[in-house]
Amino acid sequence: MGFLIRILVSALAAMLTAYLLKPAVKVDTFVTALILALVLALLNALVRPLLVILTFPVTIVTLGLFLFVINALIILLAAKLVPGFKVDGFWWALLFSIIMTIINSVMINLAGNNNND
Repeated sequence: MGFLIRILVSALAAMLTAYLLKPAVKVDTFVTALILALVLALLNALVRPLLVILTFPVTIVTLGLFLFVINALIILLAAKLVPGFKVDGFWWALLFSIIMTIINSVMINLAGNNNND
């Protein structure tokens, strides 16, 4: 799949996840969701590897569960960077990252299955 398709799928997943977590997570428009998807892609490409390397001992001790904390921190950072995207706190960011990952995976798998027909 191309980069643009992944960004569109991530934007749709962000909109759906924000709808499911409505009082605590807010995405204003689809354009905001597109910007969020781009910012998350950049943060995951640039910041996440650095955080994973710096927290490697903690990640080993927690058997990888600390990666969820890193994901939540990236969501909170994106909320600071993207106007129109709001998350009420760390636990909502953690839940948002988990649900968005699941929705994103399902949508990409569905799109991949349609291309194989």
